[in-house]
Amino acid sequence: MSPTPEVSPSTQATVSVETVAAVQRRTRGVLMAGQVLAGLGMGATLSIGAILAADISGSPAFSGMAATSVTLGAALAAIPLARLARRAGRAPALATGALTAAAGAVIATVAAGVQSFPLLLAGILLIGSGTAVNLQSRFAAVDLATPSTRGRDLSLVVWATTVGAVSGPNLIGPGETLGAYLGMPELTGPFLFTVVAQSLAAVLYLVGLRPDPLALAATWRAQQERDARAEEERSGVAAPALQAAVDDRPGIRLAMLAIALSHATMVAVMAMTPVHLTAHGASLVIVGFTISLHIAGMYALSPVFGIVADRVGRRATIVMGQGMLAASLLMTGFGAENEGWVVAGLIFLGLGWSASTVAGSALLTESAAPDRRTIVQGRSDLVMSGSGAVGGALAGVVLALLGYSGLSFVTMALVTTVVVAVTITPRRR
Repeated sequence: MSPTPEVSPSTQATVSVETVAAVQRRTRGVLMAGQVLAGLGMGATLSIGAILAADISGSPAFSGMAATSVTLGAALAAIPLARLARRAGRAPALATGALTAAAGAVIATVAAGVQSFPLLLAGILLIGSGTAVNLQSRFAAVDLATPSTRGRDLSLVVWATTVGAVSGPNLIGPGETLGAYLGMPELTGPFLFTVVAQSLAAVLYLVGLRPDPLALAATWRAQQERDARAEEERSGVAAPALQAAVDDRPGIRLAMLAIALSHATMVAVMAMTPVHLTAHGASLVIVGFTISLHIAGMYALSPVFGIVADRVGRRATIVMGQGMLAASLLMTGFGAENEGWVVAGLIFLGLGWSASTVAGSALLTESAAPDRRTIVQGRSDLVMSGSGAVGGALAGVVLALLGYSGLSFVTMALVTTVVVAVTITPRRR
């Protein structure tokens, strides 16, 4: 028997190649627009969250709890949203995550009004589901993609995050002005953009993702399996399409490891860079410039890495990403006292993360059996977010004990682990 589809298809439906291609183009456009909307809201929210946490708690020591809560929220939402996608389709799952983030922004606003720190963290925790939507969108982009364009389509959706990530923080000022005009609690104005942007994104997913790409993919797959079985019965030769409908477990493990450790490496070094720079006398302008270039490195060239992953292979692109991460760590390790080397290191840190994440996500998708793909993707997002949280938390300890250079050299062990894993993991026949 063929595996049970993720979203039940009409087993007798006939879908043309042209229809699949047209729906894929529309899906990609909708997801890119959703990424821009989500980024606009999340960028402003995350920037103000740390300030609110310190203000309401009364101690700067608790400012980092905002970022921790967002990461934890993304991790907790990963599996439920993946299960919802498997059961009902991509559109309901993405819309649910976006509306949950909007609700979290409302709760955070109320928390600021009543000066409740636990309620603020609860609201920011829910906002983290917006990050889970961001991660799931890159997988939704390849439900209908062909193997030769899977990396490119995935990377285009990742690239769209650039607009929101760069523009979002610049909405803090206008948000505060609008919030003051409406009589909102101090510092909560930017949450308005989160509510509006996430709500619009939810509507966009529900309206624009029709037919649902995951449902159409199930129908398309069932049709291909019928054709493959007919050809198998006619020729007596096992059909490759049927042989591939099982997990490539080594490929899944390698992809999840590459994504998780690359993310942990990026978060650990990036999170401690502002602390290191300010401790050595760098101005806030230099710090902001460094992080902006890092974010540009993370997203701006992702389509290039998607095309490279399609042309030269997923594993080769992962190794290339690890090479850039290693170069970054050498720059920040040996050049820790030089602002120029640190800036260059942060750019390469973003580039290495981008290449590894795009190629790893493409490898994960094609390594998972179609009937288990969304669950495997959800688990990967859970591990990715969790690794980032652990990496960020331990980075502070390592920084205190060994300094910024020591942090860079210790983190090199994660890069080495990924390269060794690529070398020893067998390829699927």
